[in-house]
Amino acid sequence: MGIAGDIALILVAALLGGIVARWLRLPLILGYIAAGVLVGPNTFGPTVGNVHEIELLAEIGVALLLFTIGLHFSLRELAPVRRVALLGTPLQLVLTITFGYGVGRLLLDLGWVESVWLGALFSLSSTAVVLKTLGEQGVLGTLSARVMVGMLIVQDLAIVPLLTVLPVLENIREGLPELGLAVLKAAAFIAAMLLFGSRVLPLLLARLAAWGSRELFLVSVVAIGVGVGYATYLFGLSFAFGAFVAGMVLSQSDYSHQALAEVEPLRDVFAMIFFVSVGLLIDPSFLWARFGTIVLVVALVLIVKGLIFGGLTRVFGYGNIVPFAVGLGLFQVGEFSFLLAREGISADAISQETYSLVLATAAVTMGLTPLAARLAPVLYGRYRRRFPREPLQTFNLPEGGLTDHAVVAGFGRVGSFVARLLHRLDKPFVVVEANPDRADEAKAAGFPTVYGDAVAVPVLEAAGISRARITVLTIPDAIAARLAVERVRGLAPDVDLLVRAENAGQLEDLGRLGVYEAVQPELEAGLELARQALARFGVAAEEAQNFADGVRRELYAPIFGEGTANEGGDGLYARLRQASQAIEVEWVRLPEGQALEEDESETLTGSTQLGRTIGDLGVRSETGASILAVVRGDEVIPNPGADLALQAGDAVGVLGTPEQRAAFRTIAGANADDSPEVARGTQDR
Repeated sequence: MGIAGDIALILVAALLGGIVARWLRLPLILGYIAAGVLVGPNTFGPTVGNVHEIELLAEIGVALLLFTIGLHFSLRELAPVRRVALLGTPLQLVLTITFGYGVGRLLLDLGWVESVWLGALFSLSSTAVVLKTLGEQGVLGTLSARVMVGMLIVQDLAIVPLLTVLPVLENIREGLPELGLAVLKAAAFIAAMLLFGSRVLPLLLARLAAWGSRELFLVSVVAIGVGVGYATYLFGLSFAFGAFVAGMVLSQSDYSHQALAEVEPLRDVFAMIFFVSVGLLIDPSFLWARFGTIVLVVALVLIVKGLIFGGLTRVFGYGNIVPFAVGLGLFQVGEFSFLLAREGISADAISQETYSLVLATAAVTMGLTPLAARLAPVLYGRYRRRFPREPLQTFNLPEGGLTDHAVVAGFGRVGSFVARLLHRLDKPFVVVEANPDRADEAKAAGFPTVYGDAVAVPVLEAAGISRARITVLTIPDAIAARLAVERVRGLAPDVDLLVRAENAGQLEDLGRLGVYEAVQPELEAGLELARQALARFGVAAEEAQNFADGVRRELYAPIFGEGTANEGGDGLYARLRQASQAIEVEWVRLPEGQALEEDESETLTGSTQLGRTIGDLGVRSETGASILAVVRGDEVIPNPGADLALQAGDAVGVLGTPEQRAAFRTIAGANADDSPEVARGTQDR
């Protein structure tokens, strides 16, 4: 059946490999690579007939993966990591090539040209594996992930000069004009995409979306991603790099989220083909024959390349867990090394044995990446226990110290906003920041500041964590935030913790740690936009607010749900959560109608109650509920007294249990349909 039969075989093998990996609680990537080994040409049983064609399909998978990551990350998000990406990555490439040269000369007894090639092959990391691993761990939005993505982008760009210079290494002068031309091409392409593509492509998507054809929209999105990638290939640049730039450009479009949702399933299928293709290249007999050498090379690559990445990240000012995450995330040999190795074989610059060694090293290190990435928080925690002290400096702290204050960990966009708001309201607080530039900003603003890592005990003690009323963790890295929560809980078990969460997965993790309150910025922004949209559609304001509060409670269930309550200690957090769930605020719109005088009926119910005061109705005594506020036209009446008369059309904020609120609706003449039960908001939100 040709390639159709090969694809069918790959899909079945990948399914089985994925099931086994999930059953063993291993990353899916490992299952896909193992499936590739089993159906590869170097093992018995069913075999893929044309490996080269599968490799070509795998390139589409890498391109789609980079395209969707481009849709995830905007240029504004990557701007903070531009220094380490633009300066640190070239240093990493030079240092890793030097390391590979030493391995080739001293360990493998290769010539100097082949040793340089070996170093270049070792220097490139796997964009596909890293992004897939970050996605599975749910940490794509963290600072560590942004640093890794920024460095991977520059590495992908570096493939152009490497392909130009390495083949003419013995006579480098001949390659310099070609290198200069390649740099000019890359600059021209990026400029054209930013100026032309950012205007034309979003307009094209808007026009296609207006036609209402989901199928055509999907085809257009894939065509843009793959088409731009192919254009860059014809232009002499990387196919995958072009797809990434296309995604970055489209991320500014109003249709970027829809484009991402449409293309993700297709991306996953093609990315799976890529990982299977990695397994196809592994020869078990070669692994067995050179087992000792391969193990040694893999160990050296993991340790030395990981130290290079982690060390450079630290040199460029990133602290906390970031160096550990970057070092253990980018140590592997990447897929572009396959492209570079094939060029080396064609140019007779490397031998077949070196080629096989690089493929084996790449495949093994790719397979180890998901496991190594999980070690980052473990190693970071041990490092903190072994070296608990950070460079500690304090600024603007009062001589008598702080008491009953807020500790704001992180002075980025979110943390600085919180600090300025507390300052404006004249509330005591202290900023904890490990980035020297941001610490200087807080110092210049006159804020009490502790320069250091929020995970370090001396830093938290300097911030007066044991005397604080609340700790606000705005750390963007999910792993570092988790460690900070654990350390704060150990030092100050009773302090209130308010944590910024990056995604739903982190909410579940924080819930298990006993965090009582968490905020997910994108979720809150989406809820507010949805509430405003409902209002524009004519939905009553109180109904829209009730709906938004109900959705918020559902989405924050990992924090407030019973299953995530902290069962340790005296169970205080569990009881607080149960109280929050039992006592809620509901907005009830009183029905329109004419109020009757008191002497028209001895027993007044329903709409006839309108016009009577809260005290006359006996809201508290008859229903057990409390009225928190009344909205009447443009007027807001907070905490109304017993003498306030309720009027038709009032929006009443009622606090109580579901039974108490139902009793109030009965005496007020508001049916359940007027205030849907599907949307209830908790008191503390």
